[in-house]
Amino acid sequence: MENRDEKLWQVAKQRAKFKGNAISYVAVNISLWAIWFLTSRNNDHLYGGFIPWPAWVSIGWGFGLVINYVKVYHMNGDDAIQKEYDKLKNKI
Repeated sequence: MENRDEKLWQVAKQRAKFKGNAISYVAVNISLWAIWFLTSRNNDHLYGGFIPWPAWVSIGWGFGLVINYVKVYHMNGDDAIQKEYDKLKNKI
């Protein structure tokens, strides 16, 4: 096997996993909303104050997906430490 940077490999694995989770989120939510729409007996509540049950799944899972996105793409601990170190070093 070729030489690879283990840190970059871990980041790549996390990002690939996130992309798979995002695809699952879209596919499952499309299915749930289609089931809800097709099985709703009275479509008058589509525009009323009623919150459809798939919304709870979409909101909950979506919130988790957003947190995962921020963690995977924007919160790299080593980079944050390096930035703080550079700031402190420049002040001296």
